[in-house]
Amino acid sequence: MVRAWAPGRVNLIGDHTDHTGGLVLPMAIDLGTTVTGRAGGDVVELRSLAEADPAVVPLDVTDPSAVYPRWARYVAGVVAEVRPPIGLVGTVETTLPIGAGLSSSAALEVAVALAVGFRGTALDLARTCRRAEQRASGVPCGIMDQLASAAGVGGHALRIDCTTLEVRPVAMPGDVDVLVVDSGQRRELAASAYAERADACQAAQAVIGPLRDAVVADLDALTDPVGRRRARHVVTENARVDELASALTSGDRRSMSAAMAESHRSLRDDFEVSTDVLDALVERLVATDGVIGARLTGAGWGGCVVALVEQAAALPHDLAVWRVTASDGARTLDEGTDAPQ
Repeated sequence: MVRAWAPGRVNLIGDHTDHTGGLVLPMAIDLGTTVTGRAGGDVVELRSLAEADPAVVPLDVTDPSAVYPRWARYVAGVVAEVRPPIGLVGTVETTLPIGAGLSSSAALEVAVALAVGFRGTALDLARTCRRAEQRASGVPCGIMDQLASAAGVGGHALRIDCTTLEVRPVAMPGDVDVLVVDSGQRRELAASAYAERADACQAAQAVIGPLRDAVVADLDALTDPVGRRRARHVVTENARVDELASALTSGDRRSMSAAMAESHRSLRDDFEVSTDVLDALVERLVATDGVIGARLTGAGWGGCVVALVEQAAALPHDLAVWRVTASDGARTLDEGTDAPQ
């Protein structure tokens, strides 16, 4: 028998920057996905209580995007990248809400990769699973989700430079809690305008060079007003990652609040990935006692809001809230060893 666990992630700041090699500040969380199975056969067959139909993937799968049911495409992407010599029959269990922007797909990919025998560094694991997701979904995603899941450090967020792939742990303040609040608005990332946003950023880079190295003044060279707004978000968001990382280290509440507020405004106005539902939820949260700052997290178009709050602060009872802590990264589990609950 083999058991593997991989955490989801919440991104504290730095959304829509990783596909241009920018900066991000995710945190692996204590909610995640466990794959348990027995090696054997010539297929990877997994059943999940969260899904009506099983994933049954032949070891020689060639087109993960054509596999059904849809959730099995992520399993197929991993099988196509890892190419295990032997199959696996087992189950998938998760404590992550599906489609809420906490990287349930990346956690599934990473856990499946470990379960079918991937061995290597956290970075190699993340690269493999990023390719798997791209093959499965057709979305030109960056590496943040998979790397956060693979390389998480307990008690820390991760400042990731998506150009150099340097990972620097940033200690989370002991007196600040991280809350994830579900907007209730679901989104299908592959059906969203994610690819259009990524294309706009690539077009901007063709004119002014890497957005990772650009400053706001460089954007004057962009004649397309929509492309300029998209690029402005990326350039300013990269700077906000370091602002929030510094604020977390120093405990500066005012700077935490400002960075998160500016990030949400930029995602709403320049990158245009927020929604009325997300905007209203952020406004409600920042008006709540004990909330330091809040912003949408993940790709947008629905999903969740992340909030930094004073320790033990309570949010209104009608909200769906997860109080999450920073977790270590993915790992195989020995018999008798439980994944975080």
